Amino acid sequence: MPKDIQKIELRNLQLSDYREIKASMIEAYSDIEEPQWKEEEIRILLEKFPEGQFVILADGKVVGSALAIIVSYASLDENHSYDEITGHYTFDTHNPDGDVLYGIDVFVHPEYRGLRLGRRLYDARKELCERLNLRGILFGGRIPNYRKFADELTPREYIQKVRRKEIYDPVLSFQLSNDFHAKKILKGYLPEDESSLEYAVMLEWDNIYYQKQQKLEALTKQVVRLGLVQWQMRPFSGLDALFGQLEFFVDAVSAYQTDFVLFPELFNAPLLAGLDNLYEAEAIRGLAEYTEPIRNKLREFAISYNVNIIGGSMPFIREGRLVNIGFLCRRDGTTESYEKLHVTPNEASHWGMEGGNKLTAFDTDCGKVGVLIGYDAEFPELSRLLAEEEVQILFVPFHTNTQNEFIRIQLCGRARAIENECYVAIAGSVGNLPKVSNMDIQVAQSAVFTPADFAFPGNGVLAEAPPNTETTLIAELDLDLLKHLHSYGSLRNLQGRRTDLFELRKK
Repeated sequence: MPKDIQKIELRNLQLSDYREIKASMIEAYSDIEEPQWKEEEIRILLEKFPEGQFVILADGKVVGSALAIIVSYASLDENHSYDEITGHYTFDTHNPDGDVLYGIDVFVHPEYRGLRLGRRLYDARKELCERLNLRGILFGGRIPNYRKFADELTPREYIQKVRRKEIYDPVLSFQLSNDFHAKKILKGYLPEDESSLEYAVMLEWDNIYYQKQQKLEALTKQVVRLGLVQWQMRPFSGLDALFGQLEFFVDAVSAYQTDFVLFPELFNAPLLAGLDNLYEAEAIRGLAEYTEPIRNKLREFAISYNVNIIGGSMPFIREGRLVNIGFLCRRDGTTESYEKLHVTPNEASHWGMEGGNKLTAFDTDCGKVGVLIGYDAEFPELSRLLAEEEVQILFVPFHTNTQNEFIRIQLCGRARAIENECYVAIAGSVGNLPKVSNMDIQVAQSAVFTPADFAFPGNGVLAEAPPNTETTLIAELDLDLLKHLHSYGSLRNLQGRRTDLFELRKK
């Protein structure tokens, strides 16, 4: 799996992609004698159903594809072959008035497997199915490991063992994990598929939003799911151990199909335990040497788990100055940084840390977001500047040592949500770090706050984690409620500002 990917992109297939598609297909189907797709066949597919054909690119190179047609469920012969369903590659079987999306191919270049790119292609199909108001997705799935077990297992027994995870099949196991269920066994489906002994499994995914004889309007995503990590400060044996814990939490919250994962401020502080022979100011600068490797690993996780990661914050040395920065690692592989603008008196006196100078609203696939690190949330001007850039979600990774420090973050977070008519998500660390100066005890209760109006919880608290316990918090945010609040709320803080009397601007 390549480690230096800069950007992942999913888009519709173009005929100019054919050469790269063919190259990836040859590698993906190394166990089949001759890859099936010819350029003329791709051209016909694009003429008949362009929106049903997808490619996924890594740094501009096509490394995977998903192809499909529409068929009528009622007229589908359940014992069909691949040649029959594709009309012998003429795709005359495509019926724009049909009610089922039929997948005719999906593949990812072997060198790019492990990044969950196949899952993105299937998610794109599911979204298309919902948008076109089709009843579901069907396709014949290969079982390439069956040849190894054919002497002892029937196809039915083999499928049952794969379903129970007693046997791993690189195709069927993946399909079952993506919410497809086996419908029936097809014999003679793809004669050239010797690994599957010509067997295939008819797999089906049901669109729960399907409405018969009624087309659904295409809707932009307005419900965003957050995963907040309430991080336990514990000693780590080294960087790899920290990476393992980071991946554990990314994996845990992304399993709930979250759009964002939020880590706390200075979550990498446990690595200071390995620098306890140094003075505090020297140790924190030593910790800063881990920042870039951790950023690169978070970026890798964002791609692999298809989730945007708000990477808390870490110390960083820039032109000799010690600052506190974090990284937004988008699931498409792009990254941007944010900075702590106000350092606490303790951070300045013990570590020699200085404030940054950049305040940014970030564009994401779930709207505009902003990040304020810890103490910055206690300065209302910053969040108001972000609100003027139409930020809908404000993330606050924090680190507090005492209850009163935490209460300040909590109350200011709730105030920022009301003042700026946005959601505010705060996440902190818990536990303790023995023998690590200035990082002894951590106090936190991660939460998501809302404006206090009728469409939201009466107390302005959407969700709260148990206090001072290592855990995660999952919350769903309805962005449409914010739009309604801006225009129809009982109080309208943004709309009601007296800009004839005052203004706020960046220098």
